[in-house]
Amino acid sequence: MQTAALIVAAGMSSRMGQFKPMLSIGSITVAQRVVATLSQAGVQKIVMVTGCNATTLERHLSGNGIIFLRNEDYATTQMFDSVRIGLTYLQDKCDQVLFTPVDVPLFTAETVRALMDSGACLACPECRGQQGHPILIHASVIGQILSHSGEDGLRGALERCSEEIKAVPVNDPGTLHDADTPEDFSALLEYHNSQLVRPVVSVCLCKEKVFFDGRIATLLMLVDETRSVRAAGQRMQLSYSSCWNIIRTLEGQLGYTVIARSQGGAGGSTSTLTPEGAQLLRRYRAYEQRLKELSYTLFRDYFGEDLL
Repeated sequence: MQTAALIVAAGMSSRMGQFKPMLSIGSITVAQRVVATLSQAGVQKIVMVTGCNATTLERHLSGNGIIFLRNEDYATTQMFDSVRIGLTYLQDKCDQVLFTPVDVPLFTAETVRALMDSGACLACPECRGQQGHPILIHASVIGQILSHSGEDGLRGALERCSEEIKAVPVNDPGTLHDADTPEDFSALLEYHNSQLVRPVVSVCLCKEKVFFDGRIATLLMLVDETRSVRAAGQRMQLSYSSCWNIIRTLEGQLGYTVIARSQGGAGGSTSTLTPEGAQLLRRYRAYEQRLKELSYTLFRDYFGEDLL
């Protein structure tokens, strides 16, 4: 089952007084922490809807293989409008979606996996009798959410769905900590500083040099989706020339073509994955997923449950 993630980060952070996605938690930012946790849990397609300070945030995260969408009307719309933008894009591209606002950064990869494995159409984590984020949304109910009038936001849309929300019990207070106000953020930092060790795995392929990783995998996926190297790069905050430099390096190291280019015609030029490129992408994603699953098993074997 293919799981995608939707992170909404379009708001103006008015109650916080500072731009929340770029606030530091330890050595990384709020936005980086959310992305890293989702990626470590095995989510391979991560979409972020930006708005306020969009270019700054997108450039900050451009090396993380994220697909960026814009809510250009962020100043006059609600969070649910950003949710609509993300779900509209994802509804035919995955089996289920994990949704979270960017300001809930401390949930764990184990919580994400518990939601992914819940088998529910709608699910959320429950810790200490309280429900939190992320929220799991199966593709089959996205249409119902998109048809909602907007009253009471996403909560109202979920309450009106034909499926009930399943509460998934977790021992993860990070699902409940947000950063709406300076006081909230102080409590969030206090909890962060008390957290225990967790494994983080990044998967790269190399020959003479590193030539393939999660960011490049996302680029190939978007080229296949948009049939355009330029459009794929725009979704990732990568310049057209940078995209082609990445592709040429990849092809040079592999010794075969991964992008087929066709020029001219009424519809203009198009770019698609070659059969070899598509096979490379499939194998890498499966390999990456398996390694991340194994990392937690090995972590428990060598370090024990007390560190999780």
